[in-house]
Amino acid sequence: MSGDSASRPHGYAKPVVVPETLDQLRGPTSGVIDLPRHLKWSGNSRYDLTQPGRIGDLYRTVLNEAASPTDLYAYVSRDSLIQLWPSMWLPQAVRRAWEERFPELRSAPRRAA
Repeated sequence: MSGDSASRPHGYAKPVVVPETLDQLRGPTSGVIDLPRHLKWSGNSRYDLTQPGRIGDLYRTVLNEAASPTDLYAYVSRDSLIQLWPSMWLPQAVRRAWEERFPELRSAPRRAA
């Protein structure tokens, strides 16, 4: 799609991939997910989304390692991303790229701890 982007922010070694719209993010929110090697190249690539915190770990990995918007569409869900966004640890360049495209992420309500 023409609006999808991959930019290389200043000081960040690789491109940050961002979809055209959040509505395109329709990935799974339950079950066991096995990421392909290009997204999880070391360690355990299996994410059991029934375990607390694992969906946030999955999203952090995918947002950091996505090679194309297709990776985002396959593994990230819009509603879950919006819910998790305020508490997700991401490199500053990744967070900035997503929040520049989607200002609504900046104003997502923080979840209670």
